[in-house]
Amino acid sequence: MSLPEIWSAFVDGLKETSFWEYVGVFAGIISVLFQRKANIWVYPIGLINTVIYVYISIKGSLYGEASVNFYYTVMSIYGWVLWAKKDERKEAVLNITYSTKKEWIQQLFFFAVFYVAIYVALVFLKQAFYSNTIPWADAFASAAAYTGMWLLAKKKIESWYWWVVTNTASIPLYFTKGYVFTSFQYLVLLVLAFSGLFSWMKQSTPKKAVAFTHE
Repeated sequence: MSLPEIWSAFVDGLKETSFWEYVGVFAGIISVLFQRKANIWVYPIGLINTVIYVYISIKGSLYGEASVNFYYTVMSIYGWVLWAKKDERKEAVLNITYSTKKEWIQQLFFFAVFYVAIYVALVFLKQAFYSNTIPWADAFASAAAYTGMWLLAKKKIESWYWWVVTNTASIPLYFTKGYVFTSFQYLVLLVLAFSGLFSWMKQSTPKKAVAFTHE
């Protein structure tokens, strides 16, 4: 597809964009801006986005992404509780840290398990009910997102790596489904993911960070 064709599809897609998709996109971008600052408002604003996208994803036969957004909703509540915890000095109990080698192995295993599970489920759905499902792409984006959200709740810097993967995969996935404004959202989120990664690296300290080479 040439650039003029992509632009034409983008403009046409904007005309087809629903009110709720606009709300979901803006809520998603705002929540990531809060996430970049490690601000707890990432969760209540993010809940607006995730609830809307459960509906949008199901409507667009993106069942892996629908499961992701349902998972986001649950994990947003969980992360909200964790981030809100204070010690006796009224300081946050959870700080920004790096993953240990053991935690890296855990998150890669976590990703692999969810990728296989979602892929198998989507292949079945594609054959039995929904012919326009894209199993490998949907499963890849979904499994990466599952992993990123899990690490976000723990304030792990590596969560941003998974958001980069998720956003990169989601740009063409949603575009081909006709959700061009959502595709544009993921392009913005991709830029913010890199920004958030560098921001969290600066916010972590030697006392808060755990070196990758240590257990």
